Amino acid sequence: MAISVVLFAAMFAPKIAAQELDVEPIPVLLPPPQPAAEPEETVKQPLIIAHRGASGYAPEHSMAAVAIAHAQHADFIEQDVVLTRDHVPVVLHDLVLDRISNVRDVFPEKHRPNGHYYVMDFSFSELQQLKLIERSNKEGEQRYPKRFARDQGHFHVMSLGQQIELILGLNRSRDHDSGLYVEFKSARWHKKHEYDVVNSTMGVLARYGFSDAEPPAPIYLQSFDPEVLRGLKREFMTSIPLIQLIAENSWNESEVDYNTMRTAAGLETLRSYAQGIGVWVNHVYLGLDENGKPKFSDVVKNAQAAGLQVHVYTLRADDLPEGVESYQQLKQWLTDLGVDGFFTDFPDL
Repeated sequence: MAISVVLFAAMFAPKIAAQELDVEPIPVLLPPPQPAAEPEETVKQPLIIAHRGASGYAPEHSMAAVAIAHAQHADFIEQDVVLTRDHVPVVLHDLVLDRISNVRDVFPEKHRPNGHYYVMDFSFSELQQLKLIERSNKEGEQRYPKRFARDQGHFHVMSLGQQIELILGLNRSRDHDSGLYVEFKSARWHKKHEYDVVNSTMGVLARYGFSDAEPPAPIYLQSFDPEVLRGLKREFMTSIPLIQLIAENSWNESEVDYNTMRTAAGLETLRSYAQGIGVWVNHVYLGLDENGKPKFSDVVKNAQAAGLQVHVYTLRADDLPEGVESYQQLKQWLTDLGVDGFFTDFPDL
């Protein structure tokens, strides 16, 4: 009966004091004040760029390498692009097929006088008859012995369009977005043979919507040749981020002096056309000092001071630089150094 009176009084006479109802007032217990939460410090994690796909697990640039890289949540998957005889952009690292396919078995007579089998001498349909295999060294032996066996599997050369469709399809079905990271291989060499790898590649990208303000996936374009990147700004007026790759002069990737490019002044000049650099890991990590501590160059610090992103190539668990004990150690060093991303054959690591 007393409960009914209390409820009635609360509903219809809120100004009646508790003692007038002959009930004990119910104390209101408030939680003690909590100290203000301090904002959590976020640790910058570098982008994971699958080097020619997950090439530590399947032949480079194959459909399997791309699919594995996507399943391992790579942020970007790299595409090296060269042209076939019929001007189809295909995803291959080399201008020749000698070390990454069974071309000698399928087309034994189709080599040039120097003994090499050039991608440019084959139509796309002819390339489909080949089997992609693990890369060999100069002696014809498998370069990384513990990777996918050269005499197993059957992997095909992919066109750039096919690889784009695969990545976009996986982005949709797996609810994870991997971006494209496209390199124009040997653009000047193509030009000498009256082929335009830049124009052909940009045409494919445009067909899939990568020339729009909002592309269907994240994308970078990269080249060792600064004139290629300047041309992309000047002629294509692209808004896609451009990465200047930096090599050793002895690699003969272009006519520029890469030693000068790696200096603070040289890096400063790149910001007129590039959003970042791709730099060899041995240009960043310089080995161990007399106390066994890692030594690093100033290239990362100088590049970022110039407003450039820094992507380091290439991390390989089965081919570590001298003095590095483990893949994870190298990865942590680069992360602590503040790099923005790194190319890796092993995206899951």
